[in-house]
Formats: sequence, C-alpha cells, structure tokens
Amino acid sequence: MLGTAGRRRFPGELKIRVLQELETGKSPAEICREHGVHPSTLSRWKGEQREDPARAFAGNGNIWKPEARIAELERLLGQAHAEIAFLKKVSESLQQMVREKRRAEGSFT
Repeated sequence: MLGTAGRRRFPGELKIRVLQELETGKSPAEICREHGVHPSTLSRWKGEQREDPARAFAGNGNIWKPEARIAELERLLGQAHAEIAFLKKVSESLQQMVREKRRAEGSFT
C-alpha cells in the first residue's frame, strides 16, 4: 500500500509474518521476492523487532523513536531560528528606509 509520500506501507501483521518466515529457514532473498520487500527493509524490520519486540510494529507503520523526534524538533528549531533572523533583517531594512524617507521629506519642507 502507498502512503501519502509515495512510500509503500506494510501492516504490522505482514511484517511479523515475514519475520516468522525467516525463522522457518526460508532465504531472505526468497522472502523479499515473494513479498516485494527490499532486503534493507527486511533488515530494518529485524532490527526493530530485536530492539523492542513488544512495541515493534504496533503503530501504523510510523515508528517514532526518541532520536527521530529529537531530530525533527531540532530541524524545526533551526528553521524557526533562520526565519526569525530573516525577519529581523527585513525589519531593520524597512526601518532604515522609513528613516531615510522621513529625512528626505524633512529636508524639502
């Protein structure tokens, strides 16, 4: 199934079933071909299940690890910082233009 970003999403039940097939002795290459899964995806699923079997694949395919959440928040913070710096520069430029215009108008009257 394709997600909103065009990526395929696999239900948790399928991920568990695929990993169980690995335990039966089937080769990873064969399992990947049968299910249309890239070998690196299969490796990632194995790691996720090994890391936390109770919570692995519990969500809708988007596992938010604390590191990923921190990285997202840092990205947003950096973006906000850049926007604030830009707005400060624009504000300073506008204030300078207003001062220059007032000086120019004042010298003609």
